[in-house]
Amino acid sequence: MFEKLFYFPFKVSSESLIKNMKPVKVILLATHNRDKVREISLKLNNYDITVKSLLDFPDAPEIVEDGDTLEANAVKKAEAGFKITGLPTIADDTGLEVKALIGAPGVYSSRYAGENVTYADNRRKLLHEMTNVPDNERSAVFRTVAAFKTAEYINIVEGQCEGYITREERGEGGFGYDPVFYIPDYKQTFAEMPLELKNKISHRGEAMDKIVEVIEKYFNKTSHP
Repeated sequence: MFEKLFYFPFKVSSESLIKNMKPVKVILLATHNRDKVREISLKLNNYDITVKSLLDFPDAPEIVEDGDTLEANAVKKAEAGFKITGLPTIADDTGLEVKALIGAPGVYSSRYAGENVTYADNRRKLLHEMTNVPDNERSAVFRTVAAFKTAEYINIVEGQCEGYITREERGEGGFGYDPVFYIPDYKQTFAEMPLELKNKISHRGEAMDKIVEVIEKYFNKTSHP
C-alpha cells in the first residue's frame, strides 16, 4: 500500500535532494520594536529572507542605545544580537535631523521628550519647539544606519530621506515621527502612505535595500563554499 501511494518512476538519491534544496535564509533583527519588525520584515520577505527578532527570544535583554551616533547604536545592537542568538544579525538606528533645530533630535529621536515616552510625546515636543519656524525653514532629513553582523565581519550602510516637518499630525499609519514628516513629491506624510510605498522611498527602505545586497552575498558564499 505504501509503495502504491508513494511510487516514484525513478530513483532519487539523498545527495540529489540535498543538492537541490533551496537554502533557508534566516536572519535576526535585533529589536523588540514590533513596528520596526513589521516594516523591515515586509521589505526582506520579498527576498525570501525569514526574519526573526528579539521578540522570538523571550529571555533576550533589552539592548540599551547609549551611543553618541546612529552608527554606534546600530553596531552595538548588531553585535549583541549576534552574541545572544548566533544568527546573522541586522540592527539599525534612525534619527530625524531638523535643520531649524541644528540637527536635533538626531540620535536622541526615540527619547526626545525623555525616557520611557511615547511616539506621541516626542511628536508633541517637536511640533512645540517648531511653533515659530516658518514653512520654508522646516526641512528635515531622516537617516537610518544599518549594520549586518556575522561571525566573520560587520558591514554598515546608510539610507536618507529628505522632507519637511508639518504643523500638525497627518495620517494614521506608520510610527514614530511619520505623521509629521511630509514628502513634497508625494504630497503625503509617511503616515498617510501605504506601507509598501513608504518602504520603497524611505530612509529605512534605502538602507535595507543596501543591506539586502550584503546579506545575499553572505548567503551565496555560505551555501557555495
